[in-house]
Amino acid sequence: MPYTTLITPAQLQALQQSAPASVMVFDCTFELAQPLAGEALYDEVHIAGALYANLDKNLSAPHDGAGRVVAAASGGRHPLPTRETFATWLSQVGFRNDMQAVVYDRNGVNYAGRLWWMLKWAGHEAVAVLDGGLQAWQAMGGAVESGKPTSHFQSNFELKAPLRELRTAGQVLQALGSAQTVIDARAPARYRGEVEPLDPVAGHIPGALNRLFSTNIGADGRFKPAAELRAEFDALLGGRDPGTVVHQCGSGVSALPNLIAMEIAGYAPTALFAGSWSEWCSDATRPVERG
Repeated sequence: MPYTTLITPAQLQALQQSAPASVMVFDCTFELAQPLAGEALYDEVHIAGALYANLDKNLSAPHDGAGRVVAAASGGRHPLPTRETFATWLSQVGFRNDMQAVVYDRNGVNYAGRLWWMLKWAGHEAVAVLDGGLQAWQAMGGAVESGKPTSHFQSNFELKAPLRELRTAGQVLQALGSAQTVIDARAPARYRGEVEPLDPVAGHIPGALNRLFSTNIGADGRFKPAAELRAEFDALLGGRDPGTVVHQCGSGVSALPNLIAMEIAGYAPTALFAGSWSEWCSDATRPVERG
């Protein structure tokens, strides 16, 4: 039975011991303000055997020699690569369709969620977030190592039908004022348009609700219990149909803890606007709300 949302450190350890060739672990640690810091932290210490997944290089669309984004499936500051480009990278690191993927970071799932969602988008169901991240693994005494990983054999990862829905800016715009509930994962001050440290325009998509992504994580660094998450999202939605939810943030990364939390809480899978605010506000014809 595959793990499809969360996996505990004990469950991962048992899986590695019973079927080591069937699981691949990815460290997604990253620092937006210091793009090189994530890989440096990985080199310093990571779960034994884990591979590093770089937000800029592996989980976002590539750039050409002139610095222009190519082969992108979304807009924004961290545009998604095409599914085909992503599948090529998975094959290069040796990930197979019959493997269990486990993703983690040391950032409260802020970056690991991106790879979780992308694997679902690639049609791969067996992917789970390590609940509590590297900190929980180390607290349990799980094996760690430093340095670069050993090489892996090339595989041939095959794309399947997407298991999660990607929404475009055009689709979100067209559905404004209708059966659509946008949940914005940015900090409340950014959502209200009081500050905007990253994008040229402050504010939010009209009608969007606000839930800071870190709200889903408890004091122990793990996701809150399902019942608690359910109560919080029910209160946020205020009777709105959960099936209409579209998640966004600044660039399609920190929206994922909200999306994953809704699934932990028992809701059906919801959609992601990966271009998020950075793509939305890049077009002056799209409406902006403040307050």
